[in-house]
Amino acid sequence: MSFRKDFIWGAATASYQIEGAAFEDGKGLSVWDEFSHWEGKIKEGHNGDVACDHYHLMKQDVALMKEMGIKNYRFSVSWPRVLPNGTGEVNEKGVAFYNELIDELLKNGIRPFVTLFHWDYPKALYDKGAWLNPDSPRWFEEYATLCAQRFGDRVKDFITFNEPQCFIGLGYVTGDHAPGLRMPPSTVVPMAHNALKGHGLAVKALRKYAPGCRVGYAPCGDAMIPLTETEADIAAARKAYFGTAHDPNGWVFSVAWWSDPVVLGHYPEDGLKYLEKYLPDGWEADLELIAQPLDFYAQNMYNGRLVRAKGDGFEYVELPVGHPKTAMQWPVTPDALYWGPKFLYERYHLPFIITENGMSGNDCVYVDGTVHDPQRINYMHRYLRALKRAAEDGVDVRGYFAWSLMDNFEWGFGYTERFGLVYVDMDTQQRIVKDSGCWYKTVMEENGENL
Repeated sequence: MSFRKDFIWGAATASYQIEGAAFEDGKGLSVWDEFSHWEGKIKEGHNGDVACDHYHLMKQDVALMKEMGIKNYRFSVSWPRVLPNGTGEVNEKGVAFYNELIDELLKNGIRPFVTLFHWDYPKALYDKGAWLNPDSPRWFEEYATLCAQRFGDRVKDFITFNEPQCFIGLGYVTGDHAPGLRMPPSTVVPMAHNALKGHGLAVKALRKYAPGCRVGYAPCGDAMIPLTETEADIAAARKAYFGTAHDPNGWVFSVAWWSDPVVLGHYPEDGLKYLEKYLPDGWEADLELIAQPLDFYAQNMYNGRLVRAKGDGFEYVELPVGHPKTAMQWPVTPDALYWGPKFLYERYHLPFIITENGMSGNDCVYVDGTVHDPQRINYMHRYLRALKRAAEDGVDVRGYFAWSLMDNFEWGFGYTERFGLVYVDMDTQQRIVKDSGCWYKTVMEENGENL
């Protein structure tokens, strides 16, 4: 079987991480515009004010994508760039930028996949309570409607949220990401519920104002990998993957809490046992809205954890001493892209797309003027083999997006971590396609046949 003949091969970015032009052409402030300037929040004092200057170098970047053979590009719209106050008056210059980007992509034979929200929340709406405000789902609906009306005539693939676990969990629970708060479940559970309502309203708006479009959802979560392929260990890994951790913060990073309501129309029972008391009154009536039909289910997936059976439950197994890690110290666990999609497809029965996968490397320009990154080629090769195995075992795998098209602002790590297929000199804005970008071009042309 291998990959489908119409398999979607692509690369991904996010607005705040590459665009720059943070204070130009009528753009409003996002929470990241403020957070990245707080002392001590971002490594080496970096910020996204300029980033990769994609706002000004967009046509050059699209030309580079075409040269690299990328036919599908996942990017996000900056909510405050098109709606400076989050709602109300439209910034036509911001809309024009995305229209120009979409037109340029299509002119070069590249299919746009638009993520509505990849974390750069409007500061004006944060000041009104952000996702805790009961009106917040309607704010997101208004924004989704604008994107559908202005871009939906040409964009046929939309994703509502990128990693809600992170923009809620890291933003409002651990405080590691913007807006940098630490709040209890009594506050954050209602925020998460409002975000899911916003997802449902956005799906309805996209269906109404961009008829015929395809809509997906892209949460995240470390895959659980059975230590052995025995029935007991596989069942233990499945249980670990979809369990809702019983600790003050663990629930917010779970797969099931964020995906069961969206796809299955109910919250997971184990989570409700201790989180239901924090849900807003009448939450049950919201589930029909939240569970809008989707065309595909996506996940960002980078690594996994080993699990084995222990009695009726499971236990985590530490990786061996010296196990390979990326420059970011994330473990290299290729089987995550077999077991993750397999378990998710068993549970949700939706066409599946990997919307992010890749690794940070200690990349630099060599004396020959090129960037050699064999570790990234090895990483992607192994992970794609695992994804190919999932497809061959019956998982309806529709696509894979490499993270990332280019080195960029890696949130709290600033520019100290490089995930790109393209090397970016942050001082000169020079782009150099890495060896991995050339390798990936061949993989895409061969549809992964020779992995």
